[in-house]
Amino acid sequence: MRLSIGVTDFSWPDKPTEELAGVAVAAEDAGLDTLWVPDHLLQADPNSTPDSAMLEAYTTLGFLAARTSRIGLGTMVSAVTFRPPALLIKAVTTLDVLSGGRARFGIGTGHHDGEARAMGLPFPPVGERFERMEETLRLARRMWDGDSSAFEGRHYRLDRPIGNPRPVRRPRVLIGGAGERKTLRLVAEYADACNVFDIPDGGKTVRHKLAVLARHCEAAGRPYGEIEKTISTRLAPGESAESFARRCAEFAEWGIGHAVVITAGPWRAADVATLGRVGGLLAE
Repeated sequence: MRLSIGVTDFSWPDKPTEELAGVAVAAEDAGLDTLWVPDHLLQADPNSTPDSAMLEAYTTLGFLAARTSRIGLGTMVSAVTFRPPALLIKAVTTLDVLSGGRARFGIGTGHHDGEARAMGLPFPPVGERFERMEETLRLARRMWDGDSSAFEGRHYRLDRPIGNPRPVRRPRVLIGGAGERKTLRLVAEYADACNVFDIPDGGKTVRHKLAVLARHCEAAGRPYGEIEKTISTRLAPGESAESFARRCAEFAEWGIGHAVVITAGPWRAADVATLGRVGGLLAE
């Protein structure tokens, strides 16, 4: 079971820059897999408020890349309409090059129409957002392969999408969401990883979503085992390493191999240390 942290709350009361860097270093030292940040301009954590501190995602990841050396870095996830596709792909590629191959490409259709209205961001209908996401995924493949020939989709037209420099290694693509008809089909066709939510129903929903993904993989002619199955979950305040390790064992029984963990409020060193102990328990 891989363990990662999602840093969703940046409202440390004192020295937030040092606190953020310290959490990233502690996560790396604890052997955690990836540090994820949300890609929002307004705070969207349900335990926070919209006017609380929020940092732009790729600037933040670049800052953290300079202070770490091993841990993966990515967004959970980038809404496809926030940036033109070539700019988004270039941001991920630049992160990968400057971090020595540690970028993860988290992408989704977006869901926060209130944020879009507040900040003047485009937010087309959901069907169009899916079309734009698929075109962006196709373009990423081409740019990372060094194919700069003209790209013409329904929504995006690029005369010469040059991807130079190319990534150190092709960033792993994670598609957020678990919609059965469109999202999981795109996972089967384009992604290296999916992400589902920890719903308190004993794993019924997660097992069902993964079964749907398996059917999409079969239809696409792709081995289901190639796709990493991740779950977004929360470390409860004061939860012990032993308790969380038992939950991870349950996740594994459902078919999950990677837990992306968030907290209520900003991450603290003690919380990161708890996850490090979880990793040790799971390895026993």
